[in-house]
Amino acid sequence: MTVKASSGFLSRSNFGPKALAILIALFLIMFLAVPVAKVFIVAFQDPSTGSFTLINFVDFFKTSLFRESFWNSFYVSSVSVVVASIIALPLAYFTSRFNFGGTVIIQTLGIVPLIMPPFVGAVAMQLLFGSNGSVNLLLDEHLGFTIPFMEGLNGVIFVQSIHYFPFILINLSAALANIDRSMEESALSLGSNGMRLFRRIVFPLSMPGYVAGASIVFIKVFDDLGTPLLLNVNNMLAPQAYLRISSVGISDPMGYVISVILVIFSLFAMWVAFLALRGKDYATTQKGGGGLMKRDMKPAEKFIAYAIVLFILAVVLSPHLALGLLSFGTIWSYSVLPDAYTLEHYAEVFSSAGDFIKNTLLYAGMAATIDVVIGTAIAYIVWRTKIKGRKILDYLAMSALAVPGVVLGIGYLRTFYQFDVPFKDIPLANYWLIIVIALAIRRLPYAMRACVAALQQVSVSLEEASESLGARKMTTVKRIVIPLMTGGILAGFVTSFATAAVELSATIMLVSSEADAPIAYGIYVFMQSAAGRGPGAALGILAVVIVALGTYVSNRIIQKANQKNAMSPDQH
Repeated sequence: MTVKASSGFLSRSNFGPKALAILIALFLIMFLAVPVAKVFIVAFQDPSTGSFTLINFVDFFKTSLFRESFWNSFYVSSVSVVVASIIALPLAYFTSRFNFGGTVIIQTLGIVPLIMPPFVGAVAMQLLFGSNGSVNLLLDEHLGFTIPFMEGLNGVIFVQSIHYFPFILINLSAALANIDRSMEESALSLGSNGMRLFRRIVFPLSMPGYVAGASIVFIKVFDDLGTPLLLNVNNMLAPQAYLRISSVGISDPMGYVISVILVIFSLFAMWVAFLALRGKDYATTQKGGGGLMKRDMKPAEKFIAYAIVLFILAVVLSPHLALGLLSFGTIWSYSVLPDAYTLEHYAEVFSSAGDFIKNTLLYAGMAATIDVVIGTAIAYIVWRTKIKGRKILDYLAMSALAVPGVVLGIGYLRTFYQFDVPFKDIPLANYWLIIVIALAIRRLPYAMRACVAALQQVSVSLEEASESLGARKMTTVKRIVIPLMTGGILAGFVTSFATAAVELSATIMLVSSEADAPIAYGIYVFMQSAAGRGPGAALGILAVVIVALGTYVSNRIIQKANQKNAMSPDQH
């Protein structure tokens, strides 16, 4: 009887959900599919005749600067994955394999770099690791040599690896925790141990988590715009796309060709990750797998392990230290530490950068609201209705992950520049509202996943009971479903808000005046001059605080929701 009731409930449809699905589809088509399609069309279009051509791509690969930018982007992304893996593997393995004191603290500190957007700490890291930075000054003074940490592409790799390695750490740690302990026991009984055990058994079984994290790192680095720009490394694809459109103009086909290549390589990285795992069985024979058997270390092993972990944490947390010093320092040049410390940078930020802060709160708040409204609607349509084609909404919303911010920004400029805002004599592409829409589209997948997870925890039987008592479907959604989804919706809102607050790639393309600019753009402007680095760092600290608070609040909401679900009886 329960199955029949559930089936009848799910098959029931009415005008409301269908109309809502159509409206959401139109929104996603207009502000995601059409701009991206426009980028592809212009890339394959003859600028003079408008006919289909491949000449733009031929010109791209004939130009030495573009070829160099392509290989530089591929090289930086690939090496960043390697360096990020070198950083993440010891942290994940030591805390999963051994009885390691401070495991929770180490795992927590290992995730902290995600709180700081890479472009925020790029300039501060130059002062710490640059050719005349603190570390190299000490090396030169005491050892007589320097290391080119931040020279050219090395700087981009260093900054990106430190920022994005937590994606590998999180996914790899989760995979190690799910390994079937019986497999390790079998290998040990056959004489395998040490590095041979790790190489033959442990690491291969954790490959799904590693590949997932590595593919995210590759895509994030390949698409990133802010870090290369702030490090003055322009011979990469994303900076070239931005510079072509901002300097030559929106009619320049090369900006669109580069954008197409960026999208294709994002999809390529996802495809390679899929191929790496296809046809292989990583299943465990028991739920959770029990995780690796933890053993105690010998004193010498413990000393070496702690030395490695502390060194890694010191390096990955150094950008936060450097940004903090820069935000309080008066002059920091050719010296190990700033000459003196002051609060003037923060005073200047709150007096002259008020618009940046106000705009960020407005834009990120509106974008997050749009995301949870659309995310909740899509979750309900996909999981609670039988509307034909409903899965397309899910796929369309998630496809935003494969679209770099600079590509979306270029698509908006090309698509909406010809449309004027009603009652205002300015193009829609230059109006502040387009920044809100871009932020909403960019962060929609994150908010939607949180809403879907929340809805999946709401039993269909509760909705059936409500309707059986005479409540209309809309009333049931408002009185039953939405309140029970509150935790997931709030988590999605906070996550979307915190990450949208520091988005640079899309906003830098769409900001038409500083009066309409958010914090990310303000940091970029301040960091362009030596005199503005102090206030820029202070603004960066404020951005980090916003993201940190958002991350903390989001995690607390999720934890409370999980505890509540764990204590409540099974409704299924």
